[in-house]
Amino acid sequence: MGLDLTVDGYVATIRIDRPDKRNAMSAEMWQALPPLLGRIQVDDRVRVLVLAGADGTFCAGADIADVGRLGGDGLTVAAEEALSTFPKPAIAMIEGYCVGGGCQLAAACDLRFAADDARFGITPAKLGLVYPEATTRRLVSLIGPAAAKYLLLSADLVDAPHALRIGLVDEIHPARLLAARVADFCGMVASRSQLTVRASKEIVDAIAEDRLTDRHTAWSKLSVESGEIDEGIAAFLERRPPNFPWSR
Repeated sequence: MGLDLTVDGYVATIRIDRPDKRNAMSAEMWQALPPLLGRIQVDDRVRVLVLAGADGTFCAGADIADVGRLGGDGLTVAAEEALSTFPKPAIAMIEGYCVGGGCQLAAACDLRFAADDARFGITPAKLGLVYPEATTRRLVSLIGPAAAKYLLLSADLVDAPHALRIGLVDEIHPARLLAARVADFCGMVASRSQLTVRASKEIVDAIAEDRLTDRHTAWSKLSVESGEIDEGIAAFLERRPPNFPWSR
C-alpha cells in the first residue's frame, strides 16, 4: 500500500493505494511523491501521467493522524509543487471522494476527468486549519475567487456536475466508462508532437502565473531545428500519421 507506479506504453499511472483509509495520504506518501515524479520525468517511455486512486476512491485527503508529522504545510505543498511543475501532461482520474489534500493533488494536475458520481470538498474549515497560500492561489486561478470561497467557507461536499460547472473538473463520465475515456485521451496526447505538448504546457503555465518567459522563442527555434515542423507538414500533405522526431 502507498503510491503504486506502473508504466503501460506511453502512460505512467501513479495510484494512491490505501483503501482502508479511503486513500488518505500519510506523511510518508506525501514525501514519496516528488522522487517518484522525478523517476517518471527522466523515463523517455513516458509521455503522459495519470494520477488515480485505488478501489473506486481518488483520495480522502491528508491523514489526520499524521498532521503533526507533516511539518505544517511543508510536505503537502512540496508534493503539490512537484506535481504542478512536472513537465509532462498530468491527468487526474477521479472516482469517489476527492477531498482536502485529494483536491490539492487533483488541482495540481493539468486536467481532471471524473466519474459522474464523484464527490469533491475542501474541508479545512471543519478542522480549524488554514489552507496553504500557494494551494489557495492555484485553486483561485482554476475556478475563480467566488467558487473558491464557496468550497473553503462551506467545507461542504459538492457533486460532479457542480465541480464541472465551476471548472474544478474538465469532463465527467459514467464511472464504468471513465478509465476508457482517460486511456483514449492519453493515447491521443501521446500521439501528438511531444515538443508542442511540452512547450504548450510550459507556456500556458507561465501565462497563468503571470510570469514573463522567453521560452516561446526557444521552443519555436527547436521546433524548426529538430525537424518537428517538417515532419508534421509532410505527414499532413501525404495523409499519413506523423512520426515526430523530437522525444525529450
